[in-house]
Amino acid sequence: MDREEKLKAYEKMQSAIQAEYDNAVKRMEQLKAEDKTKSATYRQLMGKKLLYKDMLAIYEVYGLQVKG
Repeated sequence: MDREEKLKAYEKMQSAIQAEYDNAVKRMEQLKAEDKTKSATYRQLMGKKLLYKDMLAIYEVYGLQVKG
């Protein structure tokens, strides 16, 4: 894999992580509106959201996070 392919793969990975984070936040908001914040699904989403948030924070530390 050459440098350009690695960069494209990285950008694809970063986009996927951002999309997963956004989806988790959106789904959590829906569950909160339904008063289901104690459900297993909500708690699983909270864990995923925190994981993705941490990953995005690492990108930001290295100046790699693109703010939308």
